[in-house]
Amino acid sequence: MNTGLVEVPMGITLREIVFDVGGGIPGGRQFGQRVMERLGGKRIHPAGVVPGGISEPLSGLDRDAILAGVSEALRITERTLEWFKSITEKFREEIARFGTFPTLFLGIVKKDGGLTFYDGGIRIVNAEGDVVANALDPAGCQQYIGEKVERWSLLKSPYYMSTGSPDGIYRVGPLARLNVADRCGTARADQELAEFHELQRTAVLSSFHYHHARLSEMLYCVERLEQLLNHPEILSKHVRAIARPNAPKGVGCCEAPRGTLIHHYKIDEQGLMRWANLTIATGHNSMAMNRSILQGAKHFVRGERITTGMLNRVEAVIRAYDPCLSCATHAWGEMPLVLQLLNPSGDVVHEVRRPC
Repeated sequence: MNTGLVEVPMGITLREIVFDVGGGIPGGRQFGQRVMERLGGKRIHPAGVVPGGISEPLSGLDRDAILAGVSEALRITERTLEWFKSITEKFREEIARFGTFPTLFLGIVKKDGGLTFYDGGIRIVNAEGDVVANALDPAGCQQYIGEKVERWSLLKSPYYMSTGSPDGIYRVGPLARLNVADRCGTARADQELAEFHELQRTAVLSSFHYHHARLSEMLYCVERLEQLLNHPEILSKHVRAIARPNAPKGVGCCEAPRGTLIHHYKIDEQGLMRWANLTIATGHNSMAMNRSILQGAKHFVRGERITTGMLNRVEAVIRAYDPCLSCATHAWGEMPLVLQLLNPSGDVVHEVRRPC
């Protein structure tokens, strides 16, 4: 049966197309890794971040080396962003079916509503783009974010308590950050944000646009990096605070690349951790991802056999969120991937297995 879907290797999605065909992102990734190496000592899993700050101050040599690559990084990012926008029309079907439904959106913003990753309050907007909660204190997250556990998953499913579950479903990450932010604070990124908001009169609802949002954020990050490197205090030697245990509990919140990250810890008098609760981006997005998979499968899976093209489209829906399932939950023993296609009576008509 001809499904009308492109038969490409399972796992190859638009995200990989952007990396491989976009003609720029590989260089952007290399630039990012070099920045990590200069700041944290190595490109992958840098160890420079320590309790209280960072282990070593930035040297003038490293600052100049990073600055030398900013212009090329900006050129690469802008070129890839323009290329991506030029091909978006070809993906109208995916835009309509890749997690396109009303939800809330959650992210951190500055006091003036500007985009930020570290310092600010939590803002929540609805599908119409209206602010329903603003300047929420991350330390009080348990007062407005509820967590439920489905019987079929070890992954927590958070929701906005004022709305309840399942109506309190929300999304985090690049798409949410651009939906909740009024401005970025850098010239090029502010232009892109204004253009992004014109995609829909309401909040931008399609999870396909996570890709567009990521590229816009990359542009902001490179611009902001240049601003920070030219700040007179960037070479300050005061980069770490040393303190003894001074509070029995604490909550940290930041915007990780995948979305809002909340860590809640409790310690004893010796400073030993006795309790921890982590709400990571993939957990925040869990209910939205499940609903997106359902929407994509209903549209792209046709007939009585599962084909690679069908799976590619459904997998691409998940990859739009860029989830880290290994961070969000853990498997007991071996868990091979089993996909079953059921008929309306609930009978299995086709099954696909893949070792994991």
